[in-house]
Amino acid sequence: MHEPSRPPLRSRVIERSPVYYGWVILAAGTFGLVMTTPGQTLGISVFLDLIIDDLGLSRSLVSLVYTIATFTGALALPYVGRVIDRRGPRRSVIVISIAFAFACVFMGFVQGLATLALGFLLIRGLGQGALSLASVHIINIWFVRRRGLAVGIAGLGMAVSTAFFPLLIEGLIDRFDWRVAYMLLGAIVACTIVPLGALLFRGHPERYGLEPDGFASSRQGPPPLEAAYTAAQARRTGTFWLFTMGDFWVSALGTGLIFHHFSIMAEGGLDRVAAATVFIPLAFVTAGAGFLAGVLMDRIPPRIVLAAAMLFQAGALLMATRVSGPESIIVYGAILGLSQGTRNALSASAYAHYFGRRHIGAIKGFSTTITVAGTSIGPLLFAVGFDVFGGYGTVLAISALFPLVQAIVTPFVKTLPPPDGES
Repeated sequence: MHEPSRPPLRSRVIERSPVYYGWVILAAGTFGLVMTTPGQTLGISVFLDLIIDDLGLSRSLVSLVYTIATFTGALALPYVGRVIDRRGPRRSVIVISIAFAFACVFMGFVQGLATLALGFLLIRGLGQGALSLASVHIINIWFVRRRGLAVGIAGLGMAVSTAFFPLLIEGLIDRFDWRVAYMLLGAIVACTIVPLGALLFRGHPERYGLEPDGFASSRQGPPPLEAAYTAAQARRTGTFWLFTMGDFWVSALGTGLIFHHFSIMAEGGLDRVAAATVFIPLAFVTAGAGFLAGVLMDRIPPRIVLAAAMLFQAGALLMATRVSGPESIIVYGAILGLSQGTRNALSASAYAHYFGRRHIGAIKGFSTTITVAGTSIGPLLFAVGFDVFGGYGTVLAISALFPLVQAIVTPFVKTLPPPDGES
């Protein structure tokens, strides 16, 4: 992606970097992803029971509010993606992070159903949605050939946060209470990612006289040619919908498993302490799978990785209610981790791989709207299934059919060929 008519910008931060600045961008983008946790299901689940008890609301009603708020928050993401494309990731992440920090503080003041709904809308739309979008965007525009490796490394950072961020939240709750804990999370966001984004986030490397991936020597060859699909053009391709639906299934069904985790594990006979140990293999395998999937996507067609992710998701759904002892805890956590890790790598890099970087904010904004909507549907689907069937087994088995069918079909679907020039 070259813009020869515009002279390079000067940046003292970039010029003083002892390594290719894309690696600095990767670290900053990964930290941005980590700081979305207060708005992710993983982080919210730590607060969930306390919110229900404090506000005197039923679990099903809170689940419904969470669903509606998540879906509504996702509707703004196509616009957010276009703004990131136009205004650049640096300005965008500053505004988004400040708003997200205030949203976390607002959660400490919720008093009833209406304010809880608004709080969920803000932290889901700004945290899981907008801040995630900006953080992935910055990594995508600084890497092309090494994009898979870059998102794999980012996945390692996210997996570590999966293991330790809930412990931080639990510690804050134990030391203070859930309301103060959410306010402190807002302060942490404001004091970390806001200045970090202002200091380190930068737009396309070409604007600073650099090439993606840090190509500086002739032995590596010229930077690769890229496609330049607009969001409208991308949406008219089967490739876009193949990966978006795959992301949707893992987002919806994986979120449902995490949201109702302790209840599902209780059906298999596990107490809360034993159920919590599932997150240990989940975190480590998610890290390894995300890194491996990222590296593989630099070498094999991403649709093969997508098919594997679908198989892992189906396997996790079918095994969830059969977890009853140490061995099955490890196996279930590992299978779910394989699904989540490969999905994370795919979601971060597949769209830029096929459609290029020029309009990736708008493209990812639209696809993220659909996948975030999926995260709103999964918890409600499993709650309704539990009420209708008197347990989780049937609804999980039915749900497994969707990723299983896509896993079978995906290897035979023709995707866009590698670009032979900018279109």
